[in-house]
Amino acid sequence: MDTQDRVVVVTGGGSGIGEALATEMAKAGARHVVVADLDGAAAEAVAERIATSGSGASAVEVDVSDESAVVGLVNSVEDTVGPIDIFVSNAGYVTVAGLEDPTESIQRMWEVHVLSHVFAARAVIPSMAARGEGYLLNTASAAGLLSQIGSMSYSVTKHAAVALAEWLAISHHHQGIGVSVLCPQAVRTNIIANSPDRTPGEDIDIEDFGVASGDGILESDEVARLCIDAMAEGRFHVLPHPEVGDYIKMKAGDIDRWLGAMRKMQGRLYGEAPLPGDAIL
Repeated sequence: MDTQDRVVVVTGGGSGIGEALATEMAKAGARHVVVADLDGAAAEAVAERIATSGSGASAVEVDVSDESAVVGLVNSVEDTVGPIDIFVSNAGYVTVAGLEDPTESIQRMWEVHVLSHVFAARAVIPSMAARGEGYLLNTASAAGLLSQIGSMSYSVTKHAAVALAEWLAISHHHQGIGVSVLCPQAVRTNIIANSPDRTPGEDIDIEDFGVASGDGILESDEVARLCIDAMAEGRFHVLPHPEVGDYIKMKAGDIDRWLGAMRKMQGRLYGEAPLPGDAIL
């Protein structure tokens, strides 16, 4: 699906990849971009910048883990702007923890990384199916295809996000609905700074969160443009780091070799230092 003259909603649009997606879709000709974020002020700032460039834009404060809020967002956009053509379910965050991660923390990440995609699909697919067209772009992570060293909940929920996107792509294709899933490695955003595990003012390197940057840290606008290209071509996987495609093949072809490689990477990242969860193992 091309973005020209489309109505687009982007969650997590107040910063990072979401901000870049909202901005680049406006540049690509979207008729109206709705910037949705838990941080309403950040969403408003992005929408104002887009509107200043001459594109239609508005902002909404929303908690994507609240289904009623997501439904309210969709209904409001459809009533005031028009049918939603593209829904970008992008909100997310990262933590560092293993088995010791409190159940409440795991549940919160499940709600934001998985249920939010379910809520979005439930809300927009009926209208899309009735019109015979629509597109879902869900942000997951390379961790959803591989794994995230040091973060159990992030790995598990991102795997689930990929599985959900696959299911949607299979189940609703006949209704004219396209699906792509974004699976990047390291991207230069504020996801680390916004992590609930980070102490304000603390200087944390991206690799402290188990995010290997050996394949390069990409800029968010570059990732956004790749997403737009993938949507235009109807490609399911959006892999800004092409090496991830090779890792997927390695994992599928020889899981034991792949696990060994991941253990070596873990050793390079942490050395002999305790890993998250070691205290209870």
